[in-house]
Amino acid sequence: MTDDKKITVERTIQAPTAAVFDVLSNPERHAQIDGSGFVKGDVGSNRIQQVGDVFTMDMTGDHMGGDYQTDNTVTGYSPNQLLAWQTAPAGQEPPGWQWVWELEAEGSEATKVRHTYDWSNVTDQELLSKISFPLVSQADLESALTNLDQAVTGS
Repeated sequence: MTDDKKITVERTIQAPTAAVFDVLSNPERHAQIDGSGFVKGDVGSNRIQQVGDVFTMDMTGDHMGGDYQTDNTVTGYSPNQLLAWQTAPAGQEPPGWQWVWELEAEGSEATKVRHTYDWSNVTDQELLSKISFPLVSQADLESALTNLDQAVTGS
């Protein structure tokens, strides 16, 4: 589903919600599941455990002139159900876009995963004139779900 300020994709992964959440809550695994090609790796972050946690990622992209880092502030956390964070260039306040992962058990061995990229809270007109949202496409988000499936199930 796409609207003018958010993209949401979903997929069922044949694994328990705890197994999916285990991968998502570990920033060391984020480069493995990234579908955009922007995430290079984690910068020594701990496992995500609560709202307010911050994890830092090494990134790359022409939109930022090459390599850069982001600080990601956790805005939603519910074990085996929800992970969400706002992203900002390292050392800056988040400008309003957010990544949301929602998990819903479908029996004991399957999980519906909903992944949303939401930039509806970006209000800085200077930023909006520099960055053409969405920076990440629906196809990139769908690739992230495929990558997550492979990371969790090994297939």
